[in-house]
Amino acid sequence: MPHRNHHVAMAFGLCLVLACRSREPDGVALVGATLIDGTGGPPLVESAIVVRRGHIESVGSRGDFQLPERTTEVDLTGRWIMPGLVDGHVHLVDPQAGVARWSLPRYLAWGVTTVRDMHGPLRSALALRRELARGWRPGPRVYSAGAMIDGVAPTYPDAITAGTAKDARRGVDRLVNAGADLIKVYTHVDKTLLAALLDEARPFNLRVAGHLGLTDAVTAARLGLGSLEHLSGIPEAASADPSALYAAHQRSFFAGWTAFEQAWAGLDSASLARVAGVLAARTVIVVPTLVLHETFSRLDDPAVLGDPMLKAIPQEEQRRWNVPDMIARAGWTTGDFAAFRRSRAAQDRFLRIFHAKGGRIAVGTDAANQMLIPGYGVHREMELLVAAGLTPGEAISAATRNGALLLRVDSLGLIAPGKVADLVVLGRDPLADIRNTLSIERVMTRGRMLSPDSIRARW
Repeated sequence: MPHRNHHVAMAFGLCLVLACRSREPDGVALVGATLIDGTGGPPLVESAIVVRRGHIESVGSRGDFQLPERTTEVDLTGRWIMPGLVDGHVHLVDPQAGVARWSLPRYLAWGVTTVRDMHGPLRSALALRRELARGWRPGPRVYSAGAMIDGVAPTYPDAITAGTAKDARRGVDRLVNAGADLIKVYTHVDKTLLAALLDEARPFNLRVAGHLGLTDAVTAARLGLGSLEHLSGIPEAASADPSALYAAHQRSFFAGWTAFEQAWAGLDSASLARVAGVLAARTVIVVPTLVLHETFSRLDDPAVLGDPMLKAIPQEEQRRWNVPDMIARAGWTTGDFAAFRRSRAAQDRFLRIFHAKGGRIAVGTDAANQMLIPGYGVHREMELLVAAGLTPGEAISAATRNGALLLRVDSLGLIAPGKVADLVVLGRDPLADIRNTLSIERVMTRGRMLSPDSIRARW
């Protein structure tokens, strides 16, 4: 039998080990950077941010900062810090190609730490969300709509089809039982179906997002729509006679999209202001995806197909995009692309009016659809929002704080005590030039600091 002193020595040794471990650093202090916290307020020069156990512990000024115990200091003098970016409209699962696993590290490399996945086969979409939440693969935090709800003759076969109000309610219940974070409705959902599913979703506190076609934006807002995707339903609400638009949506997705895009050029400012006022008053969040409108309006431009940023996309994926085939299926002509470009000014005008009325804009990209680059697209969207009339600070808030509000998640979108430690370290000032959001030196996700190069090494 071991001597009693042996047990005492072992216990003493264990205490020493535990004591040493308790003194080991378990936090990091990011000191000296200019902080853009996501609120839209003035930046904090020479900031000090303490991160511990995946969350922001404290935020303050370097001048009166004292390094806490068990904290490693990282000097970021001459850098800028902003919250991790949120892409409010992505597609992570393709019905034919499956999960776009190639896209996941690309979001992180470009500072996108959270995404809102807007449609995919129900089981696959929610399974991917679980994988990422459990840390089984590197990628952004995912909030998922699962499968969208569409009307009869759905555009995508993996959508939940609703032909009646009862079907719409059952579709909501199916998504609730599957654990979806939100509900998305698509172009063939009319106002009767929309009213039923909004009523069914309300007790579950699930936000409903709309890519509208057969319902105009004002009607949808008055029924209780939470977010408006792609600026859809606005021409239908602003037009004196939207019957031709509804007929086009009935014919096919591409016919409806073409008519919708072209209709913008004929809308006057007074009509746009009327619609913007209703959406702002009803607190509908607009996810305009300007990068989608801009990119699709220029698919006949060789510079788009030759964009050097496409080098980040696997060749196999670029072949799957098959842009010429999509153009052929849509029936788009040189005249259509010119019409789409003419409409862009009206889309920007609407956003200026909506923003001036207090409306909330959130960044979304529609990646990884054709020519829409995961992660990088968020930076292009912010650039387009600034071109439309927002300040760089407002564009950053649209990609951070407003993204969190879109998701109804109060732990994201800001750099403040208690928030999740998702942030981006930049080498240049994004408030001086919004394109400087691309000067990414480090990305922190869930409190873990990564370099873009280390993420790209996994591509």
